[in-house]
Amino acid sequence: MATRGTTIAQGFSNKVMRFVYDRNLIDSIVNRDYQGEINAVGSKLNIMDFDKVTEKTYANAAMTADALSENSGALVISEYRAFYWKEKVLENWLSYIKDPHPSIVEQVANERSKNMDEYVLGLYGDIGAGNRVGTSVTAGTVGVDNDGVVTGTNSVFTAGMVGRGFKADGHSTWYRVKTYSGVNTITIEDDSDDETSAYSGGVIAGSSTYEIEAATALTLTPANISGYVGDLKLKLDLAEANGYTAVPAEGRFLIVPPEFEDTLTNNATGVSLHVPEAYTDQVKKGMITQFKGFNIYVSNRLTGDNTDGYHIIAGHSGWMTFAEKVLQARMEEDLPGDFGTAYKDLFVYGAKVKDARRHMAAELFAKFS
Repeated sequence: MATRGTTIAQGFSNKVMRFVYDRNLIDSIVNRDYQGEINAVGSKLNIMDFDKVTEKTYANAAMTADALSENSGALVISEYRAFYWKEKVLENWLSYIKDPHPSIVEQVANERSKNMDEYVLGLYGDIGAGNRVGTSVTAGTVGVDNDGVVTGTNSVFTAGMVGRGFKADGHSTWYRVKTYSGVNTITIEDDSDDETSAYSGGVIAGSSTYEIEAATALTLTPANISGYVGDLKLKLDLAEANGYTAVPAEGRFLIVPPEFEDTLTNNATGVSLHVPEAYTDQVKKGMITQFKGFNIYVSNRLTGDNTDGYHIIAGHSGWMTFAEKVLQARMEEDLPGDFGTAYKDLFVYGAKVKDARRHMAAELFAKFS
């Protein structure tokens, strides 16, 4: 049987997590479809799915059966977080607030919620190459060798382009910028995290045109904001046609900064923000409206700012798998040489975007005017 201190501490920890689930965004933008259980820091969980079984034309003869091919990805628990504080008897007695515990628990929950949201929204780099909307770089021409080394004539390559999508005339798919070596030299790689880094696009002759997607932020105004949200929708709508996993039309989200709401409502054509009755519980998570098929949530936790640009994320929860667990929660009822109680817990989490699901999200790199 658990000791009283441990049992009470577990109750405190469960209350913190209940607050977290009520208030943060992650339950609207991730899934928890994994195999296994978190049992220690550094746990690896398996994300399983199968290759498609194809429909065939029947010709009144024996058919060849498809073999079921299982795909596995590893979700690694990478974030280790803890809270630890003391509530001392004398301090409580001297304070106007005699029972600070409920307020502290709420503050702790809000802090954990913020950190989890920032972690998840900071994974915009795991969006598939070619699924970004922003100001692209196309100046000059390039050549690509068999190792993915790109030599350009434009003198505009920057370190900020690392991770962005790249496609040259002659490429049949998008690659991503792996490293920056200079204003005329970068290296590209296949858009994959589940396999060892490699480049399979072949040699591209010099003097070829190219595009590096969303290299800098575009500016959203009341006149163009609707069109750019439409571009995000189109990226998701075309995922299946481009050979990627289809993105369901239902349950799509768009996470935006506060400036988005101000710009949207100032649109000269007039936009009325309305949340259907069925989504009332989502309002406290920041949902402001439905627009172009997206449930739109306002958050201050996106990566970026209105000077250099926000990394705005649209997608479906199938995009990212997330796992978390309170590993231990304890309460120290007898502080050595003192009077009071200390509370602590150890909380771990991690996330994974499988290659097959990278195009279930899209990024809008933008600032607001």
